[in-house]
Amino acid sequence: MPAGPSALLASLLADLVAESAVLEAILAPLPAPRWQLPTPAAGWTIADQVSHLAYFDEAAAVSIADPERFRRDAAALAEAGDDFPDRIAAGHRHLSPGELLSWFISARRSLVDGYAGCDPAVRLPWYGPAMSSASSITARLMETWAHGQDIADALGLERPATSRLRHVAHIGIRALPYSYTVNGLAVPTEPILVDLAAPGGGRWAWGPADAADRVTGTALDFCLAVTQRRHLSDTGLVVTGTTARQWMAIAQAFAGPAGPGRPPVAARR
Repeated sequence: MPAGPSALLASLLADLVAESAVLEAILAPLPAPRWQLPTPAAGWTIADQVSHLAYFDEAAAVSIADPERFRRDAAALAEAGDDFPDRIAAGHRHLSPGELLSWFISARRSLVDGYAGCDPAVRLPWYGPAMSSASSITARLMETWAHGQDIADALGLERPATSRLRHVAHIGIRALPYSYTVNGLAVPTEPILVDLAAPGGGRWAWGPADAADRVTGTALDFCLAVTQRRHLSDTGLVVTGTTARQWMAIAQAFAGPAGPGRPPVAARR
């Protein structure tokens, strides 16, 4: 029998807590000077990555508890310009590493509690389309993994790929229409098969098996591409078909304006 909504949310929350613990374990022993290391996100330090996560955890909690307030706050942010993530980062650079870590931990715990009491049938407002509570949890997990990747890259760490990447891949695929809309392009109707090698063995697939357009490779490479943490040319993904190539050039799993992506490694040398 399929799991009900409460079982689904509990499973998603367990994965969000696990992904949060991985990031906390990286940050907790980090000496204060290392919080100022630059990350691959232009102009952002490790400290900025953490303030970003904490700020938007609090915003997600507001979207659950007071949707109208969230809509007002989101509109005010957008009204001042699409650069609001950079403005938010700059506005919290006075915080010490200890304060940032405490903020992230407390904001994440409060958010998990908010999700645990959330009505699964209610759609939650966000900076892009409104989402179900399950999709909202998945989005926070994706953000945690993606910004955690920036932090790991800054520190020269390699994190093991886990089964939690399925959530990141899923939201990246579900965001296909948004990726086109935010870039001012018509959403394609051609089906695309995404066929990925899962961590630990097995395969994850989305889309019809006979689709002419397809994306194949490892789940890790796909997740790095759709979160714009790696340029497509720096992954081992094989992309076949005009529509699939167009999508993977603009794919973004996150809300907000069109992301600039990451330049190829060769261009950074």
